[in-house]
Amino acid sequence: MSYMSASTRTILFLSRSTTKLSFFPFKPSFSSSSSYPSLTLHFTRTKCTLQHQPQTLLRRNVIEVLEERSLLDSTTNDSALRSSAAPSPSSSSGAANSPPLKVYCGFDPTAESLHLGNLLGIIVLSWFRRCGHQPVALIGGATARVGDPSGKSLERPELDVATLERNTAGISQTIKQILGRSLNSNLEGSKVVILNNYDWWKEISLLEFLKNVGKYARVGSMIAKESVRKRLESEQGMSYTELTYQLLQGYDFLYLFQNEGVNVQIGGSDQWGNITAGTELIRKILQVEGAYGLTFPLLLKSDGTKFGKSEDGAIWLSPAMLSPYKFYQYFFTVPDADVIRFLKILTFLDIEEIAALEGEMKKPGYVPNTAQRRLAEEVTRFVHGDEGLTEALKATEALRPGSETKLDWKTIEGIAEGVPSCSLAYDSVLNLSLVDLSVSSGLFESKSAARRLLKQGGLYLNNNRVDSENKRIEEADIVDGKVLLLSAGKKNKACYQYRTCCGLFGDLRRH
Repeated sequence: MSYMSASTRTILFLSRSTTKLSFFPFKPSFSSSSSYPSLTLHFTRTKCTLQHQPQTLLRRNVIEVLEERSLLDSTTNDSALRSSAAPSPSSSSGAANSPPLKVYCGFDPTAESLHLGNLLGIIVLSWFRRCGHQPVALIGGATARVGDPSGKSLERPELDVATLERNTAGISQTIKQILGRSLNSNLEGSKVVILNNYDWWKEISLLEFLKNVGKYARVGSMIAKESVRKRLESEQGMSYTELTYQLLQGYDFLYLFQNEGVNVQIGGSDQWGNITAGTELIRKILQVEGAYGLTFPLLLKSDGTKFGKSEDGAIWLSPAMLSPYKFYQYFFTVPDADVIRFLKILTFLDIEEIAALEGEMKKPGYVPNTAQRRLAEEVTRFVHGDEGLTEALKATEALRPGSETKLDWKTIEGIAEGVPSCSLAYDSVLNLSLVDLSVSSGLFESKSAARRLLKQGGLYLNNNRVDSENKRIEEADIVDGKVLLLSAGKKNKACYQYRTCCGLFGDLRRH
C-alpha cells in the first residue's frame, strides 16, 4: 500500500463579528508518514534539486523519446514524420536533418485555467523543444465559441465574450510561465510562441469559409469520425455547429501551415479526428505533403479511470485556482501501481533514473512514498517553478506536529483550502483554555479525551507540544496576528502519523 489516509482535520476562522461555530467534515486528500524527512534534511535535499540547470538540446529523435515514455498513441505518415524529426548525425546541436519541425497544440479557453489533462500537451511540446524543434501554443479564442464535441456527451455551454477574454488571458499566462521556465532563452527559437485563432477567424465570412473550405469536406468522412459518431448515436445527438468544429480546427492547421510554417499538430487521442481533418485539408487545398499529426494517450489510472480529478474537482494548473501545496499533495498520494508510469509520462527524469526508482520499490527497506515524493516534486517544479515547490514543501512540513518549520500566514494560507473551516468570535477565543478550544472546535469529543492526549504528549499548538492543561490562548500564540494552528496526533505501528488540525483565521489583532 503506497499511502495511508490521515484523520479528520478542522480549521477555525476567527473574526470579531462571528459568534457562531460552524464545522464541516472533510476527508483529507493527502497523507504523511513518520518516515518523512525532517525539515532540515528535506530542504537541504530540495535546495540541491531546485538549482535550475540550463536546458540543453537532446540529440535524439523526439518521436522515439515520446514512444519510450508512453507518450505516443498515433501518427499520420509515421515514417516520414520520424525521418523529419531525426537528428543530424553530424550536428552537435541536436538539430534535425531538415529544418526543425514547428509543432503546435491547441487549448480552448473554456475555463480560467488549464487543468491536468492539458498538461500532457505542454509536456509533449516541451519534449519537441528539448529535441531541437519549435513549439507553438494556440489559444482557441474562436473555436471555444463553438465548443469541441470530442469526448463530450452534451453540447458545451456557450461562453460570453468577456468570459472568453478572461479565460484566454488566464491560460495564456499559465502556458507562458510553464513553457518559459522549461526553455533556455539562450537557445535559438526558444521564445514561447502563443497565438489566438480568433485573430484570423474574425476576418473570415461564412460564405468565404463554405467556398474555400467547406467544399473540400465530405459529410461521410465527417460523420465517420469517432467523436462525431458517438454523439450521433446518443439520445442528445449533435448540432450542426458542433459538427463544423472539426473543420474549424482543420483550417487552423492549414492556416498555421501556410502562414507560420507549422507542420505538426499534436493533441490527445480523442483529437485524432480533428487533427486528421487538418492534414486532409492541407493535402486537398494546398496539394502538398509535409503536414503531420501526432496524438498522445489520455491520462488514465491503472484501473482505466481518468487521472486529473480530485474530490474537489479538476486539478488546475493555475496557483490562483489550486495552491501548489494541494497540487503537490495530489501527486504525493498516487498509488504504487501508477507512480512509475506517471514518472515516465509527466516528468523529464532519465529513463534510467526512473528504472532505478522502480527497482528500489521492490527491495526490502524501501521507504514508502519515495517515488511518489519524487513525482510530486518534479511535476510541481515544472508547473509552479522552484518557488511553488518550496511553498508546497514548506506547507506540507508545517502540517506535521512537532515540525520545526517556522509558521507564517502565507504557509498556513497555502494549506487552508485543504482543511475544513469554521469560525469563532475573537473574544471567545482569546484567553480560552486550550482544552476547551480543542472541544469547541471539534478536534476532540470531550475534555477528558483532550486532556488524555495532552498528557501523552500528543497535543500541539502551532506545532509546539503543549505540556500544561492550564494553557490558554494568548495574543502571542496568533501567528502573524491571523492564524492559530492546533494539532492532535499519534504514531501508529506502521510509522504513519495521524493528526487533526484546526486554525483560527481572520485578523485577530484588536482595532
